Amino acid sequence: MFSGIVEEAATITGVVGQEGNITLRVKCSFADELRIDQSVAHNGVCLTVVGLNSDGSYEVTAIKETLERSNLGDLKPGDKVNLERSMMMNGRLDGHIVQGHVDCTAVCDSVEEADGSHYYKFSYEIDRDMVAKGYMTVEKGSVTVNGVSLTVCDSEARSFRVAIIPYTYEHTSFHQIRPGDRVNIEFDIIGKYIARMTELKNL
Repeated sequence: MFSGIVEEAATITGVVGQEGNITLRVKCSFADELRIDQSVAHNGVCLTVVGLNSDGSYEVTAIKETLERSNLGDLKPGDKVNLERSMMMNGRLDGHIVQGHVDCTAVCDSVEEADGSHYYKFSYEIDRDMVAKGYMTVEKGSVTVNGVSLTVCDSEARSFRVAIIPYTYEHTSFHQIRPGDRVNIEFDIIGKYIARMTELKNL
C-alpha cells in the first residue's frame, strides 16, 4: 500500500530483457536500506526488489502483463523514475490510498506553464464497462499519475488535467514529461468500490 507521495526521482541505470519480461536497475539514495522481497512503487507500479548491488542500485523485474498495462517498458538508461516505498501504518496519509496497481496508461496532451506552476492534460482510452466499474476521474477527486497523488481538475469522460506545484515539478519525473509521452494511471480505489457496490446492490 502506498500514499502517492514520491520519495525520489531515481535514475534508471540498466534495462535487461528476459523473454517477455524486463529487469530494471535503479540507482537511488536509499538503496542500501532496501532488502530482497521489499515492495517499491516505480512510476506507480508496485514491484518487488530482487537484487541489491554494491554501487547504490537495486534490481526489480516487470513481467509482460505489467509492461502491457504501464509505461515501464518505455524506460531506458538515464531516464528518471518516481519511487515510493510502501506506506508505514503509523504515519500520516499525506496523499491518498494507492495500491500500486496501474489501471492503464494515458498520453500527455499538453503542458501549460502558469505563474511558476504547470498544468498537464492527459487523455486515455477506456470503454463504458470500465467506467461503470469506477475507472474514471471526478472533479477535485484523487488520481495517481506515474505514482504521484494528485487532485483532478477539468475532469472529462476520457481526459483530465492536474496542476503541478514547483516542488513536485522539480522533485519528480514531471519535469521530463512532454506532450506525447505515456504515463501510468491508477484511479481511486474508493471510487472502484463504490461503483462495484452499486453494480451488485440488486443481487
